[in-house]
Amino acid sequence: MPFRIFHRVLWLVLCSNALAVYFASHSIRMVVVTTLACSLLLQLAYFASVLFLISRSGCASRAGQRAEHFGSCKEVRSQPADHDEVRNESSDVPQLVPMGGISLLP
Repeated sequence: MPFRIFHRVLWLVLCSNALAVYFASHSIRMVVVTTLACSLLLQLAYFASVLFLISRSGCASRAGQRAEHFGSCKEVRSQPADHDEVRNESSDVPQLVPMGGISLLP
């Protein structure tokens, strides 16, 4: 929302509030007090809405990061560990290890 529109709407709300209170109570003091209270209430509502939008965008970005993380985990194919199989770092060929733990293959 552009600032000009926001400013006009704010003044419209505050002036209509002041006029309504004046016609209801015929007291300038009540007009000033209620207009200040209305202004404070509008500021609190604006601040709360900004905090809500910030927290919602933070949750959305965290959800996006989680989705990216889970997407990358799906690309990496993990195989269940086989206790009889040991992989040599120089080759991807599995070497079978006898139960004694000593490999007979070079």
